[in-house]
Amino acid sequence: MSFQGFLNHLLTSQAGGKPGSSLLNADFGKGAATGGALGLLLGKNKKTRKLATYGGLAAIGVMAYKAYGDYQKQQAGVAAPAPHTVDRLPAPQVDIHSQAILKALVAAAKADGHIDARERELIEGEFKRIDEGADVQRWLHVELEKPLDPAEVASAASTPEIASEMYLASVLVADETNFMERSYLDELARQLKLAPELKTRLEHEVKTAGDTR
Repeated sequence: MSFQGFLNHLLTSQAGGKPGSSLLNADFGKGAATGGALGLLLGKNKKTRKLATYGGLAAIGVMAYKAYGDYQKQQAGVAAPAPHTVDRLPAPQVDIHSQAILKALVAAAKADGHIDARERELIEGEFKRIDEGADVQRWLHVELEKPLDPAEVASAASTPEIASEMYLASVLVADETNFMERSYLDELARQLKLAPELKTRLEHEVKTAGDTR
């Protein structure tokens, strides 16, 4: 399974056999057995329920497209070239964006330091159930074991559009009322070299989408 397929599965697949439910829309506090892999990974943050209703990976691209496009237009004063976000790219490029977004999601989930060794084992076991591909499994294991480093996370952003998607995904899963997580988001934005105006627009997209659901 590609990173694109894996990430979309995590964001939109059914959990617990209930129609309309997803791995992110399950009962987060009960671990991998009932809440799915990301339910455990992001278990302390109810805000991640939004991702399930947004429509998965493509919706992250749509929000990043609007925020980055509006920012470009504001800076240039005229219509700028359309951003190359994950929802508008051919499959090989989508996989690059997907890997970066998944990296950002895993890192944001670690921002409050709540993932212990046992939880990591449960998460990896659930990931293995979803996708037996050795390459993705090895990559996820490395990401879970890494110490949290915003600069290292930001190194995956090879384009401004990927940087926007990574930050937007991080805002979606982080608890901005938690000091540690808010500090992480601010440092991630700095390492991603996001202009303050773009950072504000991305955060506004998350808030607006959440308010309309």
